[in-house]
Amino acid sequence: MLMERTKLNTSRFFPEVFQAVDAGDFVVHAYMNDGSIRAYDVKPLLEKGGVFEPLRDPGTFSSHLTVMNGTVAWDLTGKRDPNDCIDIDPLEIFACEAVMEEIP
Repeated sequence: MLMERTKLNTSRFFPEVFQAVDAGDFVVHAYMNDGSIRAYDVKPLLEKGGVFEPLRDPGTFSSHLTVMNGTVAWDLTGKRDPNDCIDIDPLEIFACEAVMEEIP
């Protein structure tokens, strides 16, 4: 669920993702450089199809999820080529709801 975007002064801070974890049900928990964890729901993108079509498979979604270009990405080729991946704008990720980390 995307929260209302507030104007972010990117001259002082630019959000970056350090870790991306499959949280289940096509939601990614993105660990950000400000210490927050953001819940990014990918389902609306999957409904669009196109480039996102391969991610509809839960196995592909989970096994190819990574961090590239400082954001949530899927490396479908396995070549770790930052120009050949599906990635999400880190500002889009940062605009999502912050969640608490569950400690077992």
